[in-house]
Amino acid sequence: MAEKDAQPGYYVHVHLVSDATGETLAGIIRATSAQFRTLIPIEHIHVLTRSEKQLDSALEDIEAAPGVVMYTMANENQRKRLVQFCERRAFPCIDVLGPTLHTFSQYLGTPVSHETGAQHNQDEEYHDRINALNFAMAHDDGLSPERVSQADVILLGVSRTSKTPTCVYLANRGIKAANVPIVGKVEPQKALTEGHNTPLIVGLTISPRRLVQIRRNRLLSLNEHRPSAYINEAAVREEIIYAKRMFARFSWPVIDVTRRSIEETSAKIMSLLASRNAEAPADEK
Repeated sequence: MAEKDAQPGYYVHVHLVSDATGETLAGIIRATSAQFRTLIPIEHIHVLTRSEKQLDSALEDIEAAPGVVMYTMANENQRKRLVQFCERRAFPCIDVLGPTLHTFSQYLGTPVSHETGAQHNQDEEYHDRINALNFAMAHDDGLSPERVSQADVILLGVSRTSKTPTCVYLANRGIKAANVPIVGKVEPQKALTEGHNTPLIVGLTISPRRLVQIRRNRLLSLNEHRPSAYINEAAVREEIIYAKRMFARFSWPVIDVTRRSIEETSAKIMSLLASRNAEAPADEK
């Protein structure tokens, strides 16, 4: 591990699997990453993983992008499935709460309740976060375009500009966020450009060189080595230029995520959202 730590910009896939909001996992990976300055975690967020179908989807993603798996899951059968899956493939798998709960259970002589989301009070704020997370998952990567106008904020950007993890972070703040990918030179859907009560739309951009680096690491994790326009710097530059022109044409605010963390990007979006709400007429609030 020491040799890996010495490499500048060493990428590692980190899968955060939770049957609740994933806040505990997000906090731990942030604290852990802060201790390894040269490591760049590529976060895969699997929140509200409660059904077998949802767990299947998470396992497929883990297999496609091997790395460290961290989980908080109340359902014993699903925990066993996840652990056994990782053990068979020799993937590191960390039960974030398990050891702590076991120690307290032994000390107190009281069994663990294994209640999903038990650390949260069942208050309005918690339900808002759950609803926002459900919304983010249902409107990820351009899904359900007919309902995208119900979002508080919509993120646009080319592939691999951190749209999904940013939406999940915002959802954990109770903000309904959707994201729409810019693919080729396809015009944005009418729901984004028409109507008087459209959500806040924010464009995410990034430097071509950085984006190529991120995409190349993604393809390597999938054992894909063939040349592709997806990682061709000239082609990537054209993608980004087209996206920037679109943002300018519709006067959408733009955030450069090249050197921004998810938290910093989200903070900027929340600031934009607060300013927009403050400027809105009283009858629209």
